[in-house]
Amino acid sequence: MTNVQPPLMGGMMDQPLLISNIIRFAARHYGGSEIVSRRVEGDVHRYTVRDCEARARRLANALAEQGVAASERVGTLAWNGYRHLELYYAVSGSGAVLHTINPRLHPDQIAYIVNHAEDQLLFFDLTFLPLVEAIAPHCPTVKAFVLMTDRAHMPAQTTIVNLQCYEDLIDAASADYVWPEFDEYAAAALCYTSGTTGNPKGALYSHRSTVLHAYASAMPNVLNVGAADVVAPIVPMFHVNAWGLPYSALLAGAKLVLPGPALDGKSLYELFEAERVTFSAGVPTVWLGLVNYVLQNGLAFSTFRRTVVGGAACPPALMDTLIDRLHVQVIHGWGMTEMSPLGTTGGLLVKHLDLPVAGQRAILQKQGHAIFGVDMKIVDDAGCELPWDGRTFGNLLVKGPWIVAHYFRDEGGDVLRDGWFPTGDVATIDPDGFMQITDRSKDVIKSGGEWIGSIDIENIAMAHPAVLQAACIGVRHPKWDERPLLVVVPRPGATVTRDEMLRFFDGKVAKFWMPDDVVFVDALPMGATGKILKNRLREQFRDHRLPGADQK
Repeated sequence: MTNVQPPLMGGMMDQPLLISNIIRFAARHYGGSEIVSRRVEGDVHRYTVRDCEARARRLANALAEQGVAASERVGTLAWNGYRHLELYYAVSGSGAVLHTINPRLHPDQIAYIVNHAEDQLLFFDLTFLPLVEAIAPHCPTVKAFVLMTDRAHMPAQTTIVNLQCYEDLIDAASADYVWPEFDEYAAAALCYTSGTTGNPKGALYSHRSTVLHAYASAMPNVLNVGAADVVAPIVPMFHVNAWGLPYSALLAGAKLVLPGPALDGKSLYELFEAERVTFSAGVPTVWLGLVNYVLQNGLAFSTFRRTVVGGAACPPALMDTLIDRLHVQVIHGWGMTEMSPLGTTGGLLVKHLDLPVAGQRAILQKQGHAIFGVDMKIVDDAGCELPWDGRTFGNLLVKGPWIVAHYFRDEGGDVLRDGWFPTGDVATIDPDGFMQITDRSKDVIKSGGEWIGSIDIENIAMAHPAVLQAACIGVRHPKWDERPLLVVVPRPGATVTRDEMLRFFDGKVAKFWMPDDVVFVDALPMGATGKILKNRLREQFRDHRLPGADQK
C-alpha cells in the first residue's frame, strides 16, 4: 500500500485578498495621485487618493451608523465620479456588498433589481432624482435614500421619504475607522445582467475574484495600466464596475479622471486635453461620437495614446481611424458581466510585427487572447470540443476564478456545463489562441443549413463612408429559412442607395452571405449598455418581405 505523504506547505503569510487592501495600499504608496471628476453639479472636483481613502473610511462609519450590516446590499445609481468611487471602497471594504445599478434600464426593471437585491440604502446622483422619486414607493427594503451631493444642491421639495444628504453623512461621521479583515471569498459587489430576455440576473463577485481581476487587468498584455498613466474610464461605473478600472487604476497608482454624465464628443475631448489623459476605455458608440467631433473640427489628441474598446465589436473602420488618423492604439477587449468582465484583450505577438498593416489589423480586429486566469474553448451543439484553426466556429465556453459559478439567489439554476460557463457567443479560435466572436448564438443567421455571421456583414457596412451605424439580422425566407437584412443609419448629410450598399459587398464576402435587402432608419434601438437590440429589430422587421423571396 502506497504511503502518501502530505504536501510540503509554503511558509508565506496568509493575508486575505480584500478590496480595502487596494485603497489602503494606494493611499499609503501613491497617496498624492490625483482623482479628478466632472461633477453632476457642473464643476470639476479634484483631490488625491489619500483624500479618497480618508473619506471612504468616514463613509464606512456612516454606513454602520445607518445600520448596514456585513453582506447586506447597498445600491447606487450614479455616474463616474469621486463620490461613487468612495462608495466602491467604503461599502465593500466594510464587509457590505456594493450593488451598482444601470440607470438606463426601464424603471420597472430597476425596481425589480433593487427589491431582488434587497438593497438597504440607495445612493444616487442628482440626475436621477426623478427616477428615484418614481421607484422609491416600490422599493420597501430601502431604509434611506442618499442624494450624492452637498446641502446647497438638495431639492427644496421631494416625494422621497427619508432622503438624506451624502455630504452631511460624511461630515457627521468619524474618521476613526480600521478596515476589517474577513474571508476573501465573501461577497463584495453585485452586478445584474441587462435583462434583454427575462428578468435581469445578478453576478455576485467576491473580494478574491475582484482583486485577482484587478491584478490581471493591469498587466502589460491586458490594459497595461501604470503609475505614469492618466486613466479616464468612459465605460460607466454602473456597467460591470467600469471593467474593473476603479480598482486597477488605483492599484497601479495611476491618475484617475472621471467624466460624470457628459459623454458627448466635445465634453470628452476637452476633458482629455485638460487632464492629459493617456488611456481610456469605452464602448464603440462613445468612440464614434468622440472621433466624429475631433475630425469634424480638425483637432488632434496631445496625450491620448491608448484605448480599450469593448462591449461590442469595434468596427474596423473605427479602428483604422483611431490608429491611422488619430494615432491612438486600439486594444480590443471582450468579456461579460458574468466574467467581472474581462476575458480577452487584443494585441500582437512578436511574429506578427513583420506582417503588413492589413495582416496586423486582421489580428487586432479579433477579440483577442485569453488573459491569465481565463481559459476558453469552443464546442459544437453536442458539447464536443472543436479545433483551434481560426475557421471552425462553435459555442464559446469559459472558466476561471472571476467567472460566475451560479447567479445570485441561484436564479436560472445550474448554469455551468461540466465546470465551464456558456457565454452565448459563437466564436473561432486560431492556432495562436486568438478568439474572434462571429455572433451571439441567438443572432446567428441560419440560411439553408449554413451559418452567416452578422458581425462580419456589419463591419463591412460600417466601412462605407456614408454609413454611421449598421445592424444585420435574419428575416424569414420561404426557401432558405432565413436571409440577411441590413439595417443602416446613414451619416448626417450623406446619401446612399440600397443598390450602392449591396455593390459595396462585392468581393468582400461569399455570395450566399450577401444581404438580400437594405433598409434605412434614423436610429437603431440601443440597450442599457450601449449594444444594439437586435431582438427589437427582428420584431420590427419580422414581416419584412425580401425582394424576390416568393420566386426563390
